[in-house]
Parts: sequence; structure tokens; C-alpha cells
Amino acid sequence: MTSPVAFLADSPLGTRVVVRTRIPGGYTDALGFLRGRGAASVSVETKRGLVTLAMADVVAAKEVPPAPEPRGSRGGPR
Repeated sequence: MTSPVAFLADSPLGTRVVVRTRIPGGYTDALGFLRGRGAASVSVETKRGLVTLAMADVVAAKEVPPAPEPRGSRGGPR
């Protein structure tokens, strides 16, 4: 099994990923597109903007499929 840091180092930029990092009191996830990486950090473009995550805090990472298409409105024609 590939380590999460190795996965992030080997994945092409633009890959849609979810990255779990350790934070005080627990964990948090960043879901978005891999936009940059270095030896010490990785950048993920989420819906809320670009986030930089320390590689030392990464505990899990994987590729995820594209987001589903938005649904149409629930109400029919009137």
C-alpha cells in the first residue's frame, strides 16, 4: 500500500483528491484538486479556496471521482 505522502508526490497536478490531516483535537479533510506540492507541503484547491497542508500532518490521501452533476430543480413545470 502506498503511503499518503508518496501518493501525493506521485499524483499529477489537477487530480481530484481528498487529504486528511491531523489538527489539534482531531482530523480534518480537504477535498479538491491538487494544485501544488513541495517537500514540506501540498496545496489543494477546495470550494472555499486554496489550502496549504503540511506533509508532516497528512495521515491519509486518495484520488476521488469527479463531483456529481448538479440536480435539476425538484419542482416540475407549472
